[in-house]
Amino acid sequence: MSATYSSDEDTINDAFGLSKLPASKKPRTVQDKLVSQAAPHVLAEDPLNQTSLVTRPTDTQMNVNIPYSEMMLPLQGPENPFGDSNRFINQNALAGHVEEQSMSDHAFKAQHLTHSILGYSVNPSIDPNAPSILGSVEKARENGFATIDTLRATSSQKKELKRKRKNRGDLDVVEGEGAYVGPWAAWDGEEEIGFLDGVEDTGDQPQEEEEPEPVVAKKKAKPKLGAYGQETSVFHGKSMTDYQGRTYMHPPLAEAPHIASEVGSQETFIPKTCIHTWTGHTQGVSVIRLFPETGHLLLSGSMDTKIKLWDVYTHGNCLRTFHGHVQAVKDVTFSNDGRKFLSCGYDRQMKLWDTETGQCLKRFSNGKTPYVVRFHPDEDKQHIFLAGMSDKKIIQYDMNSGEITQEYDQHLGPVNTITFVDENRRFVTTSDDKTIRAWDYDIPVVIKYIAEPHMHSMPAVTLHPSKKYFAAQSLDNQILIYSTDNFRQNRKKRFAGHSVAGYACQVGFSPDGKWISSGDGEGNVVFWDWKTGRIKSRLQAHSKVVIAHEWLPHESSKVVTASWDGLIKLWVCPVFDFDLSIVTLDIGLSISILASIVFYMHSRMTSYFCFTCQVL
Repeated sequence: MSATYSSDEDTINDAFGLSKLPASKKPRTVQDKLVSQAAPHVLAEDPLNQTSLVTRPTDTQMNVNIPYSEMMLPLQGPENPFGDSNRFINQNALAGHVEEQSMSDHAFKAQHLTHSILGYSVNPSIDPNAPSILGSVEKARENGFATIDTLRATSSQKKELKRKRKNRGDLDVVEGEGAYVGPWAAWDGEEEIGFLDGVEDTGDQPQEEEEPEPVVAKKKAKPKLGAYGQETSVFHGKSMTDYQGRTYMHPPLAEAPHIASEVGSQETFIPKTCIHTWTGHTQGVSVIRLFPETGHLLLSGSMDTKIKLWDVYTHGNCLRTFHGHVQAVKDVTFSNDGRKFLSCGYDRQMKLWDTETGQCLKRFSNGKTPYVVRFHPDEDKQHIFLAGMSDKKIIQYDMNSGEITQEYDQHLGPVNTITFVDENRRFVTTSDDKTIRAWDYDIPVVIKYIAEPHMHSMPAVTLHPSKKYFAAQSLDNQILIYSTDNFRQNRKKRFAGHSVAGYACQVGFSPDGKWISSGDGEGNVVFWDWKTGRIKSRLQAHSKVVIAHEWLPHESSKVVTASWDGLIKLWVCPVFDFDLSIVTLDIGLSISILASIVFYMHSRMTSYFCFTCQVL
C-alpha cells in the first residue's frame, strides 16, 4: 500500500474515509524504531499490530505472548441474568467446591443415613463461612443435632409405644362386664373374637349338598434299586445246585484239583497273555477280591453301584449281581470262610451280604462315607469289623448287636487302609494326612506314629505272604516297604518306575513272594523282582488306570486285573517250549527225546501238558 494518495480534486483526497479510522486501525506509514520487548508480538497473522489471542481447534501452541497485566484483568462479558450471583464465590473446581476431609466409614454412614432419614447432616467443610448444618435446621434442633445412631427414644415415648393390656377385672365378678380375666386380658386396641364369630346362622334353610371332591391318588416315587431296605440280588445261572446238590460255593476240585494244595507251594512266573475277559460292569471297576483260600470265585465292586460275583475256574461267567448301593461302591471284603462279605459305598452305607443266597443281612451307617472295611481275621472275632471313615475315624462295629464298640480317633484326614499285623493283635492304618499309624486292637491309642516331611499319602497297602512286611503305594510314584514287627521302613527295598500319582492302585504279591506288582495310571501292570527291586516286566493290560489286581493263590502265573474301563481280565504266562538233547544210555542205545510242553487253557481253564517222544 502506498503511503500517500494524490488527486487533482480536493473532494477525492479522502475517498476511502481513512481519516475517520481510529488510531489502532490506521496503516503504518512510518516504520517504527525497533525496541526490545520482553513479550514481543509473534502473531504473523496480525498485520494491524493487534494483541488478541487467535487460536484454532487444531492449534497446539499459542501464537501470542499475553502480558501479565492483561491476564489479571477482571472478567468481562455479559452474565447469566437467571443464575445465582453467589454460586461462584466458594467454587474452586469446575463442578463446585472441593475440600479434602478424612473421616471413618462409620461416621460417613451415620451422617449419610441421618441426612437420608432425618433430613439434615453436619457440614464437613473447614470453611468458617460455610453453614454448620446442611438440610433442615429445624429438624436438627428438634433432635438436638444428634445423628441417627445416637438418637434414642425417651422413656415417655417408649411407654407410649408399648402395648398395654386391659384391666384384669374384679375377682368377685365371674361373668359379664368387669369379670376377672387375670393375665389373659386382651390388649388395648384389639378386637375380641368370640368362639362362634363369623359363623352364619342359616336357620331352617336347607343346606346345599356339596359335591365331594374327587380323590386324586398320589403317585409314590419308585424306590431306587439298592436303596435302604430295597436290596436285591439276581442269580444268572440256570440252577443254584449241580447234580450233587452243590452250589457255586463248593470249590471245583474235579476241574482244578490243585486248589486244595498249600498256597505258595509252587514257583510263580510273570504273566503276559490275556486268556479271558469278564464284561458286565457299565462303569469303572473300583475293587476286586478273590474267594479266601481257594480263589475259585471273584467279587468285584464298580462305580455303576453294582457288586458282581464271577466264576474263575469253570465257565468264567457272572454268577450273581448284588444291588445294594445307590452310589459307587468303594470297597468289598470277604469273611474268613467266604460265606459273607461286607460292602461299602459313597452312599454312606455299609452292608453285610450272604454270598450264597444274595440276601442283605444287615446294614450299618454313621452318616459318614466309609473308605475301607475289614473283618477281624481271628476266627472267634468274625462278628467284628473295622471301617475307615471320611471323618478321620476308624469305627469298630459288633455285627451281632449292630452297635459301635470302639472308635480310633487320631488321624487328621480320611482313613484309606486298614491292615492287620502281628498275628492280628495290631493293625496299621494310612490316611490322607500322609501318616502311618499303628494301633493295638481295641485300644484307641497310637503305638507307632510314622510321619516324615517328604512322605506322601499312601492310599493302598498290601501284606507280604511271609507276614513280615507290608507294601504301601505312595503317591510320589514309588512303593515303600515297612516291617510289621517294629514298623520301620526298609530303605533297601524301594520299587519305582511306574506312574500312580492321583490313583489308589492296589499293590500285589505273587503267592511265593517272588514278585511284587502294581497297576499304574496308564493302563499298565508293572512287575518287580522282590529281591533286587528291578522291573522285570511291564504289561499293557487296559486302556485306563489299572486300579486293582489279584494273583490267583494256587496258580503259578495267573493274575486278575481290573480297570476303570469296566473290564476284568485274566492273564497267564505264555507257551513254554523245551528241546532236550540226545541222551546216550550205558547199554549203547541212543534215544532222542523231543519234548514239547504246551501250556494252554481248555474251555474250563484247566492246565494240560502234551508230551511227544521219539525213540531212535
